[in-house]
Amino acid sequence: EQLVVESGGGLVQPGGSLRLSCVASGFTLDRYHIAWFRQAPGKEREGVSIISSPDSRTYYIDSAKGRFTISRDNAKNTVYLQMNALKPEDTAVYYCAAVLHRRKASLPPDQLPVVLFDMKTQSDYWGQGTQVTVSA
Repeated sequence: EQLVVESGGGLVQPGGSLRLSCVASGFTLDRYHIAWFRQAPGKEREGVSIISSPDSRTYYIDSAKGRFTISRDNAKNTVYLQMNALKPEDTAVYYCAAVLHRRKASLPPDQLPVVLFDMKTQSDYWGQGTQVTVSA
């Protein structure tokens, strides 16, 4: 069975840190663009960050820049989202999504936000989500 599984969520105080993991089973992540999405209660799911294949270019939404870091470890078939300086507004269910890189050329940097947006509806795989709660 091919799937991705997130872990690492939890309850943390404002200003704290968490590292989320997205592990793939049944396929290798290195050929996939990987994105982290989040969905807060009553809000639409939003893309937070993306890391491209094969050259691991990254993009973050403005609210995540300087606080979140996305990375991949192909040997472990895992993508991470390191989240620092967490705020209550970061509270959400965080999802990992994967889409196969189908082109020969690398993804230009200015296309990363476009692909992140498209992955909301066009991903090949979605995880079940992990809850992140930031509260005192």
